[in-house]
Amino acid sequence: MKFVQAIVLTVPLALFVAAQAPIDDQRFQEIQAKHKRGEKITEEERDYAESKIERANQEQSAKRQADWAKAHPARESTGLVPLPDLGAGMYKGEQGGLYPGGANVPPKAHLDAGLKLAQQVVPLDRDGKPSPGGLIVMCTIGMSNTTQESRTFLRMAIFDKSLNPKLKLVDCAQGAQTASKIKDPKASYWQLVASRLRDAEVTAQQVQVVWIKEANAMPHEEFPQHARMLYDDMVGVVHTLHDKFPNLKITYLSSRIYGGWAGSALNPEPYAYEEGFSMKWLIGDQIAGKPELNYDPAKGPVRASWMEWGPYLWADGLKGRKDGLVTWKREDVGPDGTHPSLTGREKVAWLLMKFLKSDPTSRCWFLAAK
Repeated sequence: MKFVQAIVLTVPLALFVAAQAPIDDQRFQEIQAKHKRGEKITEEERDYAESKIERANQEQSAKRQADWAKAHPARESTGLVPLPDLGAGMYKGEQGGLYPGGANVPPKAHLDAGLKLAQQVVPLDRDGKPSPGGLIVMCTIGMSNTTQESRTFLRMAIFDKSLNPKLKLVDCAQGAQTASKIKDPKASYWQLVASRLRDAEVTAQQVQVVWIKEANAMPHEEFPQHARMLYDDMVGVVHTLHDKFPNLKITYLSSRIYGGWAGSALNPEPYAYEEGFSMKWLIGDQIAGKPELNYDPAKGPVRASWMEWGPYLWADGLKGRKDGLVTWKREDVGPDGTHPSLTGREKVAWLLMKFLKSDPTSRCWFLAAK
């Protein structure tokens, strides 16, 4: 069977009202009208519309950003220690590592539970029932950075012959859709998700795996307050995912890339770094058995899927991290210093691909059988 791949090209109406400033552009208006008629939007048109919105917003806030950037100059590194490198060390009273105890691998009992669920990730028909002719759907959830990186990942996957031919990847991320917004099951974002799945010719019942990369915009509180706020929002997101995708088994979490090149207060350092703790706490609380994050029906009502760290994306700018996998150069981010450039998107896509091919809870369904 031919490898099934979806780069879904619909654009929600919210995209066209996201600009803070009006957009006087004939082509943009034509794309907007096309969307209102219910026609599919090509990827090139989607990129054009998003770039016009981003440019309009940037032009309107240029002075404000310039003032902020003057007071917060870009930095090649921050001196902050990536969570895996920090290990059992402490940051402002919080222990490092990706998992409890400063570890960078999940506890055996948690991993064993994930392995058991991974074996249950099999092709499903449109009603969510196991079927040899069905599909394994993995979708990505998150904000603007996430959709940019996801589309690069999807393009990379198209040419990779080692992937499971029953796998279908769908980008369900969208600009400006932060955790504080999408935790609400009635948010317009979920209409977009439904539309993307529909255009990919799959159903919510077929979604079994999700990759989330989320944050909140304009954080300003001291640590750990803003990270705890994101944690609370992520609990809501996890609940909504559970309710929207009845067969969701596994969720992989990632935090932001380096924010030291940021030219605005959208999500600079140290917030980009500190939000990694939000994901660490979320997984740690599930491991600790908190009822609101329970995935095991034998232990009570199920409110979440099993969770694990996906690729950890943050590195200290040019200084990088001990594993040597990634550094973040100025050319890896776009003009605003926050969103990834083409090279930045490729770095994230490569890290995600590497993770899914190697993690024991993913390689059994992500890779083709040998």
